[in-house]
Amino acid sequence: MIRFLIVPLYLATYATSIAGQTGKVVGGTDAAPGAYPFVVSLRTASNAHFCGGSILNNNWVLTASHCLVARNSENTVAVVGTNTLNSDGTTLTINKFVIHNGYSNETFVNDVAVIELSSSLSYSNTIAAVVLNTDDIGVITATLIGWATLIGWGKLAADAQVPNNLQELSTTTMTYSACKEIWDSYATPERICAFIASGKGACEGDSGGPLIDSSNGRQIGITSFIYDDGCAVGFPDVYTRVSSYIDWISQTISE
Repeated sequence: MIRFLIVPLYLATYATSIAGQTGKVVGGTDAAPGAYPFVVSLRTASNAHFCGGSILNNNWVLTASHCLVARNSENTVAVVGTNTLNSDGTTLTINKFVIHNGYSNETFVNDVAVIELSSSLSYSNTIAAVVLNTDDIGVITATLIGWATLIGWGKLAADAQVPNNLQELSTTTMTYSACKEIWDSYATPERICAFIASGKGACEGDSGGPLIDSSNGRQIGITSFIYDDGCAVGFPDVYTRVSSYIDWISQTISE
């Protein structure tokens, strides 16, 4: 049912009534250079992108647990300061991973992790920390609650290659109740659903990357999973809700 967006994302039965309530598709384009200075490309030691992330501070990166379970600090690097995979940017080695101790590969709960860099980042016009959202987005009664922006280097289609240019896609967040009607037990209060239209959404390579509140630029979600029938096939994408893990993130990076 679920498919991760490591270059895997997965889903359940979709209610067509949700699709009928979405707004017009906006986005799905190359991000402007320097538009998201907090975005991170997680790569193999051979420089192949596999997941996204976001800069928390000079020493830490936020991502998804499932991006790291099969990896270690020696075969993974973080690249910051660029919107292209083949040029520019600063490559940093990893000191350690901290995967949430409640993460489950079976239920995908607590899909949040942090990465400590081996050396501190120097901020610039293209390197900066993200601001994390602390409000519970997606708890009011309306089906669609606001515009959000998905950012990542995920595939442009299930059978396509990972793009060289960072992509941005405007989407809309859904309430927990609307998400649960579609995802059933996979919808939990610690997750956010987002959907805009069939043919628009996350794909492999987007995992771990940020979902941003379009109104204030704060990170509200971490890309987690999609429906296993394919990318952007008319089902909401699912994100770890950042506000549910503020305490865990703060405590972990301060220890």
